[in-house]
Formats: sequence, structure tokens, C-alpha cells
Amino acid sequence: MRTCTSDALATDPDDTYTEEKFLQVKQLLDRFKGRPEHTRHDADWTARVTDVRRWFIFNASEVNRADDTEHEVHSDSGGKSGGQKEKLAYTILAASLAYQFRIDSGNSKTFRFVVIDEAFGRGDDPSAHFALDLFQRLGLQLLVVTPLQKLHVIEPHVTRVGYVDRPDTVRSRLNTLTIEEFRAARMKAAQMLAPRPEPQP
Repeated sequence: MRTCTSDALATDPDDTYTEEKFLQVKQLLDRFKGRPEHTRHDADWTARVTDVRRWFIFNASEVNRADDTEHEVHSDSGGKSGGQKEKLAYTILAASLAYQFRIDSGNSKTFRFVVIDEAFGRGDDPSAHFALDLFQRLGLQLLVVTPLQKLHVIEPHVTRVGYVDRPDTVRSRLNTLTIEEFRAARMKAAQMLAPRPEPQP
């Protein structure tokens, strides 16, 4: 890309787009498209160069604070399980938020609001608890948007629940409850759905 766009701001109109530039762009587009004799290699290359997450290798080290011994190393290039890679991703996210919000500066009055959409829908529950505990230790205020079936994961970490439903094709509703109100409503609904004992003759 750098080669294709070099001298792009040249002032001479005759040199703005030469045959050489055309061939450079064509070669790049051919690789994105996949050359017949290099289809698999070009697909791997395209995936790597178009996804910024593949441009770096990340590592996180768990260290025991008491004696500075290393407990475990998480690497996105290592053969870790999906849950361990999730923990690595959450650790990197938390570290970047700590840097962005300057959490280590000692200023406790900084605005630390984070929205996580489609949160924890595909990951395992222990990894989600790990992330929520980590964000809580950093003092982040979270708005977590998650599927209904994941409420049991976030419930220990939230103070309010917003439930969105669509009673018809025109309107949507947002009901907000404290976590205590939500638990009481859930218990009441469970009691109403519970089978009633048959009357004895």
C-alpha cells in the first residue's frame, strides 16, 4: 500500500497515475482476490493483512505478588484453551482501558464508563466472571448488553438490570429494575409457574 500510494500528492498531473502504479495496484488486488496457483496462501495473507488483531502477538504473565514467581503465561500464539485465550483478551482489554483512563495515576475521579455489546454470549462462564471481576477491580462502570440466557453470569456483578422487549412490531420497551427487584420478580414468576399440588379428597 505504501508503494502504491507513494508520490500520490505529486503536483505534476502527468505523473499522478503511471503504468507502474497501475501494475502495483493490480498486483495487490490480485492477491486479495486470490491468484489461481496461490489461492490458499493468498487467503491466509489477506486474512493477516486485513485484520489488525493478527499484526501483533500478545502475552500476559500471571505473577504471584508475594514472591514475584510466575504462575502462568498466556499467549495468543500458544496452544491454550478457548477460555484461557478469552482471559488473555480480557486482560489486554483491561490493560488498555487502564491506560486510556489513566487509572494508575491515582485520580479516582476520572470518568470510567465502558459499554460492552453482545457481552459474554459465546464464551464460557468462568472467563466472563474473570473479566467482570477484573473490570470491577479497576473501578470501571459498565453497561453490559448481553443475551437473556447470560443473565446468571452478570447478575453477581450488577446493581441494575434493563430488560428490552418488543410487544409488537412497532414499539420497543425498556424496563429498568434494581437487582433486588429483578430477583424478586424472577422468584414471583417462578412461583406462579410452579405446579400446584392437587387438592386432597
